[in-house]
Amino acid sequence: MQYKSGDLTVCFTCGAQFDAPLSSPPKNCPICDDPRQYVPATGQAWTSLNYESDKQKNECTTDEHDPRIHYITTKPKVASEMPAGLADATSTRKQLGIGQRSILIETGKGNVLWDIVAFIDDATVEFIKGKGGLKAIVISHPHFWTTHLEWARIFNCHVYMCAADKEWVYREDRDGVRKWISATQPIEEVEGVTAIVAGGHFDGSMILHWEGKIFHADTIMSTPSGLYHRDRLPGTTTYSFMWAYPNMIPLPPNKIHGIWKALKPFDFTNSYGGFPGQNVARKDLKAQLLESMKIFLRTGGHEKAGIYDETV
Repeated sequence: MQYKSGDLTVCFTCGAQFDAPLSSPPKNCPICDDPRQYVPATGQAWTSLNYESDKQKNECTTDEHDPRIHYITTKPKVASEMPAGLADATSTRKQLGIGQRSILIETGKGNVLWDIVAFIDDATVEFIKGKGGLKAIVISHPHFWTTHLEWARIFNCHVYMCAADKEWVYREDRDGVRKWISATQPIEEVEGVTAIVAGGHFDGSMILHWEGKIFHADTIMSTPSGLYHRDRLPGTTTYSFMWAYPNMIPLPPNKIHGIWKALKPFDFTNSYGGFPGQNVARKDLKAQLLESMKIFLRTGGHEKAGIYDETV
């Protein structure tokens, strides 16, 4: 498939798309230069949707517990060297972008796509259209904005993004598909779905709530110890809270408290992270979230954080 913006520059590392042809890319990718992200040791690499069309593929899978939830992830078709001139010749091709997953939610009142991957192919488009298309796209934060204008045009829908992070947009929205929101609100096109502005990782980082489930990307991060719940020792966490995950810079107490205040009005027993293997289900999951926040801050030496006064 050839896309309307298929020859525009895409950062290979994070998937951000720019209003510049691949033949004349930007000097740098501001998202990767930001301390929350990174430029690989091999250097800045550029590509485009059209260039990647025969080198990447998306896999669409369905949740094993809820057939209304589907995951879209990107993988390279073959392990090969990066294109000459776009990166160090010794670097091995990986998936385009950070490695996140996009989550298709069939609500029964219209489909929502939570977050997106940078790569798009015919099979992905056919899969989503086979489920009834999209009423709306909601994206958690700028690391996952990637090729959102292309997705929104293909499915003829709006894409919800938080206005607090407008500075991270690098393409002009000539078709008016973006819906900027500034506070927690329901998604107009789909009843029962709410975009929660929680902040933290980015000022406008969002979490999606639907039917007792939260889709949190990396506004909060599921931990390996959160996946097993038998014989848990005191101090065992279910979630972590970072300003920069790859560079391991933690969030301060007020930002973590802000995430809790944003989520406190909502009940949930299931959470879905931004990457494969990060689903957590517990009847007391909301309490586990609050406990994780307290453990995280107390272990970090923040003895007077306001979160300790919070209850479920």
